[in-house]
Amino acid sequence: MQKSVSQRSKLSRFVDLARVYRGWSKTELSRVLGRDPSKIIPESGNPKLDLLVGLAEALDWNVGDVAESVWCDRTTPAAGEPCPFRELSLEALSAHESGRYEDMLGVTRRMRLAASTPREHAITCNREVGAWDGLGRFPRALEASQEGLSIGCTDPDVQVMLQANLANAHYTLWHLIEAKAVARDLIERLEADPNRSEPMRVALGMAHYVRGHVARRQLDSEPDLRNRLAAEAGEHLRRSVEIHLDLSAEFTNASYQGIANTSKGGLLEVDVALGRLEPSTAIQHITRELEQVVDPSDGSLCGDILESWGWWSIFGCNIALRHLDQTEVHRPMAILTNKAGEIADALGNWSLRERAFTLENFRRQRIADLTGLEPDWFLDEEEIRTISGTMGRFPGFRDVGWRILDAAHIFDSNS
Repeated sequence: MQKSVSQRSKLSRFVDLARVYRGWSKTELSRVLGRDPSKIIPESGNPKLDLLVGLAEALDWNVGDVAESVWCDRTTPAAGEPCPFRELSLEALSAHESGRYEDMLGVTRRMRLAASTPREHAITCNREVGAWDGLGRFPRALEASQEGLSIGCTDPDVQVMLQANLANAHYTLWHLIEAKAVARDLIERLEADPNRSEPMRVALGMAHYVRGHVARRQLDSEPDLRNRLAAEAGEHLRRSVEIHLDLSAEFTNASYQGIANTSKGGLLEVDVALGRLEPSTAIQHITRELEQVVDPSDGSLCGDILESWGWWSIFGCNIALRHLDQTEVHRPMAILTNKAGEIADALGNWSLRERAFTLENFRRQRIADLTGLEPDWFLDEEEIRTISGTMGRFPGFRDVGWRILDAAHIFDSNS
C-alpha cells in the first residue's frame, strides 16, 4: 500500500511538472495524455506505458528516465542509523571484489545520501560505474562517469579514474571515436607527470588499453588505414602491458595481470595484421594457451585473468575471419566462439557474450552464403534469455540478435 502511495505521489509531481513546463492547464494536459482530467493518475500508482510515454514527450525527457524515477525505490537508511561515507565506500569495494554487483549498487545509493562534498559525490559515481559495469549496464556506467566528472571534484586521483572509466565505457559500447578522444586526453596529461600516484598509473594503463583496442577494432572499419592503425594499436597495447605488469609486481591485485594478458592477446591480432605473424601460427598459439581453461567454471581461474582468456578467444576469431579462407575459417572459429561463450557464462560477462554471438553469427552467415541455405541456430531457453539480455545492453547488437532468434524459429509457434 505504501509503495502505491509513493508512486502516485511521484506521478503527481511529474504531471505538475509537465503542466508548468508546457504552460498547459490540467484539461490541456489530460487531452494530450488521452486521459480523463480526474483520472490522470491511476489509483494503483502503477502507470501504463502510454502514460509514461506521454509524460516523457511532454517533458522532453527520455521514457526510461521517467519510468525509473517513478518505479525506482531509493530506500533511505532508518532514522538514526549511522552511515559514515568511508565505511560505505569500503563496503562497495568489497562487494565489487567479490562480484556482488547488485549489492554494490545498493551500497552506492546509501553513499549518495551520505556524501557531503563534491569529492564524495564523485567517488560515489565512480563506485556506481563499477556496479553498472559488472551488471552489464554499460550505458548507465557511461552516465555515472559523466556525472562524476561534472560534479567539480578537484581531487586528481578521482578525476582520472572517472575519465578512464568514461573511456572504457565508450569503448565497450563501440563508441570508438569518443573512447579514443577521452583516452588520448588522459594519456597526454598523465604521461607528462613523473610523480603519478597508483590511481593515476591505473588510469594511464587503462587509457593505453582503450586507445590500443580502439585502433585494433578499427582495422576492419577503416581498411585503407590498416597499417597505421595496427602500428598505433601495437604501440598503446605494449604500453598497457608494461604499465599493468609494473602495477601487478608492486601491488597485490590480480586484475592488473589479467588486463596485461588481454593486451598481450590483442597484440597477436595486431602482429598478424602487420604481417609479422602468420594467421595459422597465431591461432595455434591461442588454442594452445586456452588449454589451461578447460572448464571455466571450475574456479581455478577467475576475474580479469579468466576474462582475458575469453578475449584471446575473440582475438583468434577476428584473425580467422580476417585472414583465413572459407575452407579454413570454420573449425577454429567454432572452437573459439564456444570457448568465449563458456567463459562469458562463467563470469556473467555481457561484453564477451555480445562478441561471441556476433562472431558466431558471422561464421554461420558465411556458411549460408556458400550453401544458399539459411543460417541454422538451435537455442535453449537459457540461450534465448542471454541473447535477449545482450540485445538490451548493446543497441548495436539488436539487429544481429533478431536475426539469430528468427533463424532459430522461436517465434514460429506464435504466428
